[in-house]
Amino acid sequence: METLSIVFVEKQKVEIRKESFDSKLGKTEILCAAISSLISTGTELQCLRGVFDKDTNWASWVKYPFYPGYSLVAEVLEVGEDVQAIHKGDRVFVEGPHTQYFKTEAIHATVLPDEVSSEEGVWTSLSKISQLGVRRAELVLGKTVGVIGLGLLGQLVTQYLYLSGAKEIYVIDPAESRIQLVPEKAGIHRMAMDAAKAKGEISKKTKGKMLDVVFDITGHPVVLAQATQLVNHFGRVILLGDTATPAAQGIGSNVVSNSVAILGIHGTANYKGWDHPAMAALYLSYIMQGRMNVASLITHRYSPLEAVEVYDSLVQNRSSAMGVLLDWTNLKDQS
Repeated sequence: METLSIVFVEKQKVEIRKESFDSKLGKTEILCAAISSLISTGTELQCLRGVFDKDTNWASWVKYPFYPGYSLVAEVLEVGEDVQAIHKGDRVFVEGPHTQYFKTEAIHATVLPDEVSSEEGVWTSLSKISQLGVRRAELVLGKTVGVIGLGLLGQLVTQYLYLSGAKEIYVIDPAESRIQLVPEKAGIHRMAMDAAKAKGEISKKTKGKMLDVVFDITGHPVVLAQATQLVNHFGRVILLGDTATPAAQGIGSNVVSNSVAILGIHGTANYKGWDHPAMAALYLSYIMQGRMNVASLITHRYSPLEAVEVYDSLVQNRSSAMGVLLDWTNLKDQS
C-alpha cells in the first residue's frame, strides 16, 4: 500500500514522499487513514533546525531522515482479528507522524467520542504533556502562578491552571498575537513582554510577594534564569520546555538563597497514578463538558501537499501561528 508522508530529509529540508508499506495486519493491529494532524510548532521546528547539544535527548532522538509529528486523528479502515475495543469506521487518536495511511498496534490508539471533533482530538498528546506539567506543580487552591511561553503547551497549561483553582495567573510572552489567544477572564493577567521585563510588573502587582509557581515552557536556554527571579521563597519553577542547548542554560542567582525548587517533567512520563490513557480520557471529558476549548486556538489549516511551504513559513516566523492543522481528507486520489 502507498502513503504520502512528510519527511525531514536533513537539517532545514522538508520533503513530501510517496512510500510503500506492508498493509497486511497482525492480529492486534489496525489500519488507518489520516483525517487531521497537528504540527507541534515548538518540537517539530527544533527537530527541523537540528541544533542540539551532544548527549541530549534531542541528539539521540532526531536522526535524519526524520518523520515528524505525534498528534494525529485517523479513521480505522481495518482491524486485526484479535482487536475488540476498536472497530472499522471508528475515529482514533494516535501519537504518530504526519502520514496518510499507516498501521499501528491497537493498544496505541485512543477512540474518540462522537462529541469530540477530529480537530479537537488532535490536541490529545499536547493535552497530556501540559497536564503532566500542572500535575508536577502539585498546586493547591489559591496559588499565584506564572506561565512563560504561550505556544501550544502554554495555552493548554493556562486552561488547566484555571480549572485547578489558581487565584492569579500571569501569562507572559512577547508576542501580542499569542497573548490575545488567552481568554480574558478574572484572575488572568496577560503580559505581552519577555520574562525579564515581567519581573518589575509582577513585583508591583503582587506587592513584592512574587509568584508561588512559574512554568517555563519556552525551551529557550536563557529563560530558566529569568523564571527563577519571578518566584518567592520556596517557590517552584516547572520546566516543561526542554532546551536543545542546555550548555547555554543557567539557573539564576537566587536559587539557593531563596530555596527555589526547579522541577522537570517529560511528556512520556506517568505521574502519581495518572497514566497516559487516564490523562487522555480526562482531557476528552473536559472538551465534552465545555470546560476546555482548543477550537479557538486553531489559526491555520493546510493541505499536506503544502507542507514544504508551511514549514518554511513557520521557520521564518511562527509567532502568529498557533494550531496549525494538516487536512488529509482530500488526498485519497494521491495514494
